[in-house]
Amino acid sequence: MPGYRRYRHQLTLPEVLLWQRLKQSPQGIAFRKQHRIGPYRLDFYCAAAKMALEIDGIAHDMGDNPQRDEARDAWVAGQGIVTVRVPAKDVLNDADGIAQSIIDLCAARISER
Repeated sequence: MPGYRRYRHQLTLPEVLLWQRLKQSPQGIAFRKQHRIGPYRLDFYCAAAKMALEIDGIAHDMGDNPQRDEARDAWVAGQGIVTVRVPAKDVLNDADGIAQSIIDLCAARISER
């Protein structure tokens, strides 16, 4: 994916809000932003939980984007990674609550391993 490094510094507002809450490894759970995997770039990734987090803006509902997201999620699942999709509007409305939910999901997946 040419130029993928530039994405690390071009986050959307919902991604910025979430990253501010996840970057300090809350509860000892480490997250990566704009993580590259195969032909894709994940908004956030927790390696310990094998969980990808995608923040979906309105564009994800347009054109062929739903089908592309479905194919992407299937490919990522084939790598043993679960994808959690969160509407951007939910992050804007309650970034703290969404961050805590993500942390809780990751913690539960880690404890199952």
